[in-house]
Amino acid sequence: MRLILSFALSCLLASASSAALRPGAMAPTFDTRAAMAGKPFTFSMAEARKKGPVVLYFFPAAFTPGCTVEANEFAQAMPQFRKLGATVIGAAGDDIEKLTKFSVEECRSKFPVGVATPAISKAYDVAVPLAGRTNRTSYLIAPNGQIIHAHSNGDYRGHVQIMLKALKDWRAEQPKRR
Repeated sequence: MRLILSFALSCLLASASSAALRPGAMAPTFDTRAAMAGKPFTFSMAEARKKGPVVLYFFPAAFTPGCTVEANEFAQAMPQFRKLGATVIGAAGDDIEKLTKFSVEECRSKFPVGVATPAISKAYDVAVPLAGRTNRTSYLIAPNGQIIHAHSNGDYRGHVQIMLKALKDWRAEQPKRR
């Protein structure tokens, strides 16, 4: 029965994965409960953008096979994201207790994960109706709030590399600081 439910949820998430805000749109600002290295805090998108670009990636559920591998891959790539001046945050419809544990075990204390409330999920067009979850969508957001790149696909494979490439391409287009 559990396998059937898991399959049904996977199909639902895959079919919803085409929804995403388009590049050029303004990314909604939000505050939410988040955790990093097992420590809960309030994450502010507005504050994160003041530091540079933000990679916001939505994933369906903590501790599921694809979401676990994706979090591991983001954790492994964090030195590259930091070198390019980006903040990374994952977001899912899970509660803060589950995400606090996930932040240590699967994110390896390298980046925060936050609660994708229904309002946040709707604002970013990632809500999966009736499931209380999000689809798998990654956004690269400029410091001015503009969405630079959006990638939506139910398959976790490639999200990290796609977002790194988008970030590198964006950085290459930016005027050199003197």
